[in-house]
Amino acid sequence: MTEGSSPSLDDDALEAGRRLFARECQFRYAAGSLERLPPSDLPEIAFAGRSNAGKSSLINALTGRRTLARTSRTPGRTQELIFFELGGEVMLVDMPGYGYAAAPVEAVKTWSEFARAYVCGRPLLHRVYVLADARHGLKPADLSMLDLLDKAAISYQLVLTKSDELKAKDQPTRIAEVEAALARRPAAYPGVILTSSRTGAGLPELRAAIATLLAERK
Repeated sequence: MTEGSSPSLDDDALEAGRRLFARECQFRYAAGSLERLPPSDLPEIAFAGRSNAGKSSLINALTGRRTLARTSRTPGRTQELIFFELGGEVMLVDMPGYGYAAAPVEAVKTWSEFARAYVCGRPLLHRVYVLADARHGLKPADLSMLDLLDKAAISYQLVLTKSDELKAKDQPTRIAEVEAALARRPAAYPGVILTSSRTGAGLPELRAAIATLLAERK
């Protein structure tokens, strides 16, 4: 494996991931309320994380399209669920960041509740990938999100981002800390994937994990 500690993936899984994410990926919907959610007719993979955890950058890197998902240096800028259709097979969903937002408190509360309602009520949501900055690990806001997913029995897996900004000697310790925090959580999928949108580290493994999940759910 490139980096991280997710379960071993064979060459077939890696190739399946490569083929999946080589397909055309297009913006489809932006929904800021439950009423504006698109029809649930494709499997969905959601990406959640604290503001500026790197969700949009990761989606861009996974799909090889630098400007597909809009990135911002302003925490909390994204206030909608953004849906991208990948190859007619799956929707990738960029969720609003949590933990901090440059917006009025009431607005933050409104879209946070909306995001929670989406996670708990979307029938074809196969998994949530929860992103955390590798430099900082899990924060209280992340743990609150994991509590929500556990309570709703929504499968999720941890992805550590920005691994290029964490010294190599510190990476095993960070992974072990996160794995320990997940050990007793019922909805957590085993393994932590360590990634970097800048260097591409861990991206083949994440693509393969998503392709494998979709194949298993057919």
